Amino acid sequence: MIFNGGSGPSQPLATEVSGNCCIGIHLLDFNLFKQPEHQDQALWCFELRDAKRPQVRLGRELQLNIVELRKADKLKQLPERLSAWIAYFEHWREEVTMSKLTHPPVQQAYAKLRALSADEQARYWAESRAKALSDEATLLFEAREEGREEGREEGEKEGRRQSAMAMLRRTQLDDATVAELTGLSLADVQGLRMGSIEALGNATAKPQD
Repeated sequence: MIFNGGSGPSQPLATEVSGNCCIGIHLLDFNLFKQPEHQDQALWCFELRDAKRPQVRLGRELQLNIVELRKADKLKQLPERLSAWIAYFEHWREEVTMSKLTHPPVQQAYAKLRALSADEQARYWAESRAKALSDEATLLFEAREEGREEGREEGEKEGRRQSAMAMLRRTQLDDATVAELTGLSLADVQGLRMGSIEALGNATAKPQD
């Protein structure tokens, strides 16, 4: 039996062999024969001929059967059992339609499908919850680490500032040398020097009467 749910050519999934006969059944979820004169037929049976000797052909020995599911579901001309399977393939998501099918093999297949779907849905929600918890834990960890890193960087930078200010007050080193020794930028050192000069000026200024 063959089932193709796409819009391309069918691919064989299984082949039924009985005695000296090999019968392939392709179920297509699209209309292969779209000509107006072909719209009243959904079940097709093809036999093979030899390319060089067309009179030599394979009949029951090798058959290719094609069922256009959408067209067959619309025409409703096929035997009851085959129609039940067609309804299953076309309407398996519709509980009301499926509840009306009485063919036992189709009912069994639908029951198994529902069980698998229920298990899959439960597994999906369990995996989603686990992923959400994992994501939350990861975000909290990253936030804590980011806070610690910012604290370390700010502490280190403040230490470099203090060292630079001490050098500016107690030595005659130029700004470029202080920047190189402390790891601060030249602009930072120049800003510290200006701040030190202003602070010194404010401290030594005498109030006027």
